[in-house]
Amino acid sequence: MRQFILPALFTVLAGSTAFAAPVLRAEVSVNHPVVTVGDMFEDAGLLAERALFRAPAPGTTGMVSLEAIRAAALKAGLTDYTQDGLLNVRVERRATVVDVATLTSLISGDLAVRGLLPAGAELHARFDNPALSYNAEAVDTPVTLVALRYQPGAAGFAARFQVAGMDLPVDVSGSLDMLVEVPHLAASLKAGAVLTSSDIEMKRVPLDFADQSGVESLDDLVGKQLRRNSRAGVMLKAADVTEPLAVRRNTQVTVLLRTGPMTLTVIGQSLGDAVSGQPVQVMNTVTRKILNGVATANGTVEITTAAAKLQVAGL
Repeated sequence: MRQFILPALFTVLAGSTAFAAPVLRAEVSVNHPVVTVGDMFEDAGLLAERALFRAPAPGTTGMVSLEAIRAAALKAGLTDYTQDGLLNVRVERRATVVDVATLTSLISGDLAVRGLLPAGAELHARFDNPALSYNAEAVDTPVTLVALRYQPGAAGFAARFQVAGMDLPVDVSGSLDMLVEVPHLAASLKAGAVLTSSDIEMKRVPLDFADQSGVESLDDLVGKQLRRNSRAGVMLKAADVTEPLAVRRNTQVTVLLRTGPMTLTVIGQSLGDAVSGQPVQVMNTVTRKILNGVATANGTVEITTAAAKLQVAGL
């Protein structure tokens, strides 16, 4: 009986060993420079971390013959495996594409940290080679900026990047444009029009041009009045607008005199344009006297001098 059990046990163990033999994969996809036994074979066991051969470059694919696999597996100590009739294995190395947009983003971030890219500005990079593209390892950080040479006020730049999976760094050069959003007139308007937010659209222009032109922010323009007729698409500057006129030349205005609890009013004619809080002369339409007052936000003129107050009162 004992002699029967031992051969049977040997048969079971042998069958278990055959079942657990590593199986050669038909296709392999890796994300590192070396293909291991575990990459090439399923159920590689303790030999899984042993190297077989170098992987192809990131983003490329290669075919490995069965003879080459056998030789590499033998060196790694693997002799018993199942190949399932395969003659070649397709090996792919995954990649992340590093293009000009990725490189521009890194340059932009570096300039922002150094205080050379104003808040709200957008960086446009023009590379000497506009078709730059690299296949990097598909890792969390596929490319890093090693060095950047850029002089504020000068457009040219030179940068060095390290691309994951590439042995040597990459040197690039080109020019940089910093763009900022500035207000433009959305539709043609006549002089005197008071601007609303719907009258203004934001467009990007070079930062240097915006600085030289003295462009205002949107909040500084809404509620202001155009000084002159302006066409659609024109960039709005501080000199293009003024505070809205509270009174206009040769128009009828109410002249106010406040003295203690009493308020006197007369009708006058404005002799000039004035914004709220600005001095303006008016003519008393009854006495034909010229009065000096201050325009108010509601379009009236308030008398400010004692002599003028007497004239308004008819004294």
